[in-house]
Amino acid sequence: MVDRSAVLDVEDRPSPPAWAALSLQHLFAMFGATVLVPLITGLSPAVALVTSGAGTLLYIVITKGKIPAYLGSSFAFIAPILAASATGDSNLALVGCFFAGLVYVVISILIRVLGVGWLLRILPPVVVGPVIMVIGLGLAGVAVNMATTGTGAPNGSYSGTFFGIALFTLAVTVGCAVYLKNFFSMVPVLVGVVAGYIAGAIFGLVDFTAVAEAPFIAVPDFSVPFVTYSPDFNGAIILAFIAAAIVPVAEHIGDQMVLSKVVGRNFLRKPGLDRSILGDGVATILASLLGGPPNTTYGENIGVLAVTRVFSIFVIGGAAVLALCFGFIGKIAALISTIPVAVMGGVAIMLFGIIAASGLRMMVESRVDLGAKRNLIIASVILVIGVGGATIQVSDNLQIAGMALAAIAGIVLNLVLPGRPEAEENERMFEALD
Repeated sequence: MVDRSAVLDVEDRPSPPAWAALSLQHLFAMFGATVLVPLITGLSPAVALVTSGAGTLLYIVITKGKIPAYLGSSFAFIAPILAASATGDSNLALVGCFFAGLVYVVISILIRVLGVGWLLRILPPVVVGPVIMVIGLGLAGVAVNMATTGTGAPNGSYSGTFFGIALFTLAVTVGCAVYLKNFFSMVPVLVGVVAGYIAGAIFGLVDFTAVAEAPFIAVPDFSVPFVTYSPDFNGAIILAFIAAAIVPVAEHIGDQMVLSKVVGRNFLRKPGLDRSILGDGVATILASLLGGPPNTTYGENIGVLAVTRVFSIFVIGGAAVLALCFGFIGKIAALISTIPVAVMGGVAIMLFGIIAASGLRMMVESRVDLGAKRNLIIASVILVIGVGGATIQVSDNLQIAGMALAAIAGIVLNLVLPGRPEAEENERMFEALD
């Protein structure tokens, strides 16, 4: 089924002027959230832009140019990246990201061989929803510390100026999302960051020296294993990233369903969920090998598709090329680095809350009955273990903590407690798209 109301269908190529404008719109839609992840985690925003663009191009190739999806930085990996960086070796996070990408690849192979029923059996909404909530709620403290102290650390000094700018940024972002229409309603994060940046500059929190001194063209600060660093394989860190990878896979299925409904084609069947998950995995592996955060399909860009009815894969590819180019413009990378942390904290308050709320939304839309003791127990255990930061110390060098432990606990409870729904019931959602 093809949506006849499409302005440009998947295979259609726009005229050059329209092509540039439409691709730039997708760049703006993903820009704020994509650079926010590296700014929070200490990775390079320029590298994130490059790996986002390159990952999207790889995704297009792997999915045979059939799925108009853009890939940006994943929020699900913020906590594991911060935990890895806290050890003093930020490169541990990149090793973890590599193994997270491998999880996608393995799942893709299993779906191709066994079908999708096994995945839905271990990751039903009653497990995925609370784990997504843990991601947002677990980062709440980071957002508040960024907003009030100008750092993500809990031991910073409170500043009324920082918090005021953060609240102003938050207000502009919320106002843009709620009250503005058309294009600006699609890029509230970008508008909020720009407004907060201007306010920060007025209050003397922005130093433009780095921008003035930066070259126009500059190679991003790539981190390549065995070239710029020797990778260290830490079991606890790797396990945390493997557990974290479970959630974006589930979110990916949801994104593909929404995208299928928007475009009017069942992408879960053709080119197939195995190919789309493989595309995510290969993009994440590429990002890890260059020093960028893991990639995932972006809901912001799906929103742009829904509003514009422009489904052209050429437009998505154009946005990817623009992101690649922006990553090599030194002035832009320097400008991003001058954004006050408090500004990003204001945006993070909303974004992390939305992540938590989206987990609740998943359970509501999937009609998870929390009146049933089985479901109530699973959700409760996941939330308390994840938000409370429970830890199992396996050995001196290996621990299972936070979100990783919460995800594992949820999966185990779902498999062992009686009354588990058959996977076939969840598979009906695929048939509804045909």
